[in-house]
Amino acid sequence: MKRLKIAIQKSGRLHEASLQMLAKAGIRVDNGNDRLKVAVKNFPIEILYLRNGDIPHYLADGTIDAAIIGENVLIEQDLQQSIVQRLNFSKCRLSIAIPNELTYNGIKSLEGKKIATSYPKTVHNFLTQKNIKAELHQLNGSVEIAPNMGMADAIVDIVSTGNTLFKNNLKEVEQVLTSEAVLSISPKLSPKLQDIVEKLLFRLRAVLQAKNTKYILLNAPNDKVPLIINDLPGMKSPTVLPLAEKGWSSIHSVIHEETFWEVIDQLKKKGAEGILICPIEKMVL
Repeated sequence: MKRLKIAIQKSGRLHEASLQMLAKAGIRVDNGNDRLKVAVKNFPIEILYLRNGDIPHYLADGTIDAAIIGENVLIEQDLQQSIVQRLNFSKCRLSIAIPNELTYNGIKSLEGKKIATSYPKTVHNFLTQKNIKAELHQLNGSVEIAPNMGMADAIVDIVSTGNTLFKNNLKEVEQVLTSEAVLSISPKLSPKLQDIVEKLLFRLRAVLQAKNTKYILLNAPNDKVPLIINDLPGMKSPTVLPLAEKGWSSIHSVIHEETFWEVIDQLKKKGAEGILICPIEKMVL
């Protein structure tokens, strides 16, 4: 049986989150005894645990068919065209940071400075767009220590919470790009595997749709129903069911997470009562 070879980080911030995403999509991965390659029993894929920095090369040459990887890593390797789905986890940003005691007067402050980073191509492209000439020093780890050791005037590194910068007496002054986990497909993917990719995307998108929405149930007087359903478009349109109490209806629909509280406020003003919000495990459109 043909299997899609998909890579995830062997270790690091994307490792557990990637496995959790696959699990929500009904793909059970048994790691066994620290194996680096695992054939999934209930879906035609094979998981390979690889070093983060190696994954783009394996994608480019077709050694692996797909990967769950940080968008920033693909951008550094100029492989962002291979992204087929953003996965809405492990969000971060690539940012410029300088020592707290230094004054930052905009991007021109970096002219002629030494900058340490693990993302030299991305930083070079960013500075070129800004017409800034700086001296880049590539480091593969512990970038934050570079200014304290006199190796650099600034750094460019991945920032999630900012705690690491704070601990190293650094402050974030400029954002280069934002990033999140993505599903990437090899440009050399065999057409015979495309059907498996589509099935995987179908499952992942069902999980993502559910994550971003809530199921809502409420009661309302019948004369208020037309006003209320204007705020509840749902997947096609809200479901309206009569209650045992005459003159009242139950309305069922779906609302988006980002507009949740605004919608609830509007519904209450328009006469909604007994509002119940439920999580959605999967949503198939």
